[in-house]
Amino acid sequence: MNAVVDLTTNEVIRVDDYGVVPVPMKEVNYEHQFLTEFQPKAKSIDVVQPEGVNFKFDGHRLTWRNWSLVVGFNAREALTLHDISFDGRPIVHRASIVEMTVPYGSPDNGHFRKNVFDIGEYGIGKLANSLSLGCDCLGVIKYLDVTLNTMDGESWTIEKAICVHEEDSGLLWKHIDFRSERAEIRRGAKLVISTICTVGNYEYALYWYLFLDGMIEFEVKATGIINTAACIPGQPGKYGREVVPGVIGHIHQHILCARLEMAVDGDANSVVECNTYAEPLGPANPYGNAFYEQETVFARESEAARRANPASHRYWKVINPSKTNYAGSPVGYRLDATHCVTPFVHPDSPSGKRAGFVQNHLWVTALDPEERFPAGEFMNHSDGSGGLSDFIRKDRPIENTDIVLWHVFGLHHPVRIEDFPVQPCVTTGFKLMPNGFFDGNPAINLPPEVNAASCNA
Repeated sequence: MNAVVDLTTNEVIRVDDYGVVPVPMKEVNYEHQFLTEFQPKAKSIDVVQPEGVNFKFDGHRLTWRNWSLVVGFNAREALTLHDISFDGRPIVHRASIVEMTVPYGSPDNGHFRKNVFDIGEYGIGKLANSLSLGCDCLGVIKYLDVTLNTMDGESWTIEKAICVHEEDSGLLWKHIDFRSERAEIRRGAKLVISTICTVGNYEYALYWYLFLDGMIEFEVKATGIINTAACIPGQPGKYGREVVPGVIGHIHQHILCARLEMAVDGDANSVVECNTYAEPLGPANPYGNAFYEQETVFARESEAARRANPASHRYWKVINPSKTNYAGSPVGYRLDATHCVTPFVHPDSPSGKRAGFVQNHLWVTALDPEERFPAGEFMNHSDGSGGLSDFIRKDRPIENTDIVLWHVFGLHHPVRIEDFPVQPCVTTGFKLMPNGFFDGNPAINLPPEVNAASCNA
């Protein structure tokens, strides 16, 4: 049963009655005081840094190993990163996640209304948690408070909203010369900048990672409680899965958009699409083994609204045409877009019009600081105007100039029984990988070392 209310007059227009469904009676708890049985207690895994950390802050500027950047935060986007550089060479001027839409796939009853914009409507930043030492973050932690404003304009502080720490990232590179039996091994590390936000029933843990080989990664871990509805036990219907008798979770998606003001070795950048093709069998490919990569430079915005293509292993890279590496090719960074989502909301539907940006996995626009959000500046009761589709109608040149890379990615979520009562973390994200930016492996000169704290079990 749903009440339809006029929010202007506070009048009830009608009550939609969808019939009687029995109340689910199975008890499903997740808080520890209500659980009667626990797994055996495990031995702790401690993260210890007796010499301290390798990063430092100077105001909002953060430096770590070869990296330098400025950490920002606001009520709508949450974390923002600025002026990201490696060894003094700029890579990204500004990076943030600017929208997340969560369309649910059920047309039944009133469920068609469920299409939330967690960033544009809620403002994910103001829903940030105060993080707990030893739980949300492990090791030697630097916490940052954030100060936002209330609806009345008063200042409001969320303590420990941002966590900064280091992690071992596993094997970075290794090779054994079998002739001399000498082995060279280097382990990697990453700097982690994170925040966790609770948007209604879901928690989104947002992580930015910086690596020693020059890679930048964004990852979101989605957890919390799935959106549920009642059903007749054993009859979940076509658009959901029964997670306990009488309770269903509807199929849905979490589709995010990153906005990346690229500055690869400077402000004048271009975007290149790379596809791999097999050479046709014939004189040029007599053995049937030939395949090659073909590059296409986008000249205008209209050319750069693109979708992923696994068949050609399509990817995109941002280059600086005026700067070259020692091989003579333009320096660049590659977008590793491995979590592209096929949208199932029809583009002409009310939800599809409001979230038009989901129809492509890549958009490229000429930099305009006022073009900030892919579905429009004002999302509450929006009609789909003022977003990426409108931006690219200007069809501005995007070759060798200031550009913005918009990457659309996310989670396709047919609900599992294991997602209830609290969903284990599921992850999505993307990477920015150096592609000709360096003259060789930038981590080749890391000094060899052996971790003295490691021991045989």
